[in-house]
Amino acid sequence: MDIEKILDELTADIDIIDSNDIPNIDLYMDQVTTFMDHHLSHYKRTDDEKILTKTMINNYAKSSLLPSPEKKKYSKDHMILLILIYYFKNILSINDIKKLTDPISNNYFGNKESLTITDIYDFMNSYAPTVIDDVKGDVLTKLDKVNSSELFRKIPESEDSQLREEELRNFLTILALTFDITIKKQLIENIIDSMVSPADSDLAEEKKSKDSKEKNKNKE
Repeated sequence: MDIEKILDELTADIDIIDSNDIPNIDLYMDQVTTFMDHHLSHYKRTDDEKILTKTMINNYAKSSLLPSPEKKKYSKDHMILLILIYYFKNILSINDIKKLTDPISNNYFGNKESLTITDIYDFMNSYAPTVIDDVKGDVLTKLDKVNSSELFRKIPESEDSQLREEELRNFLTILALTFDITIKKQLIENIIDSMVSPADSDLAEEKKSKDSKEKNKNKE
């Protein structure tokens, strides 16, 4: 297995959806799922994998992860949020995604002036090529470290020693990548945990008010 070839093919196939390619007209759900299937198909592991289904969209709306559609139609802002949710859900829980995206939806969804959802999305797209290059460089560095490991010299000479080398190389590479992902995932979760949601703020304010009333009552 040529891991470098897989990496080259993967990074070459990554296609970030340009905001200009997202329709400015409102779309019905069937049109939304068709658009996502077409533009995000390169992320599929198998041909029968679903990128986005009607059930998913309905569940996102019911849980307030996605603002409700207007007359069963979804705007460009809806589309952008669905794309971002697709990226996030690969590593985050729905609750974490909601806590992360709520401030963005509440403050910028539907904005036509000042800061918009499209502005935020375009910022992500602007640095995506740099991120891809950084990831590629980091993976190649890990591969170099794996390939130079002394462990391969400890594999006994036999008819299947070449197969054993490949199995060990794949294992060590995936282990290194997994460790990297685990640390970054934990960092993301810690950042989200440190965020104060509007609900948390309301509870804190309610508790503060209650404590103040109790304190004044005791003084009387």
